[in-house]
Amino acid sequence: MDVRRSIDAPLKPRISLPNLLTYARIAAVPAVVTCLLVGGDDARWLALGLFIAAGVTDFFDGFLARRWSQQSSLGRMLDPIADKLLVSATLLMLAADETITGLNLVAAIIILCREILVSGLREFLAELRVPVPVTRLAKWKTSIQLVAIGFLIAGSAGDKILPWTTAIGLSGLWIAAGFTVVTGFDYLRVGVAHLMDENR
Repeated sequence: MDVRRSIDAPLKPRISLPNLLTYARIAAVPAVVTCLLVGGDDARWLALGLFIAAGVTDFFDGFLARRWSQQSSLGRMLDPIADKLLVSATLLMLAADETITGLNLVAAIIILCREILVSGLREFLAELRVPVPVTRLAKWKTSIQLVAIGFLIAGSAGDKILPWTTAIGLSGLWIAAGFTVVTGFDYLRVGVAHLMDENR
């Protein structure tokens, strides 16, 4: 009995509801990509529904993990990965189907570069056991970014109902890109400071 408990114990955090929600968000990535690849109004609305559902899990997985004391190393690792996969894959698809074109691609590239930069800095700082708390500004950036991408997913289908759907999404994307530069600089400043300390 004791042996069985010792074997089962490590699996508990992996199958907790918060982690299942994170897995669902990762699973939503290829589903959203497929819908955008298929194209058409119905597919775009389905993609938007999946994207919204994935965004909701982003809130509840962290909330429930804290509320039920089910935080785990696996969850802390997968949560930002799931977020970055969802945002990056969707932005790339929106660029591919020309929802995002011209100068607006710059805003998307800024956001993608920031995601890569922060991932690298988090990995570097994790080795130094330096925590990188999420700032309130970063949370605002994420919220604006998700809303903007949601409008862009609706895109041409949404324009038939609300003519400014795509325009609203592109404006939000630039606002998110602005916040991205500020928050990315904050992460970079912390990383460089600890790098300088390491080299002293």
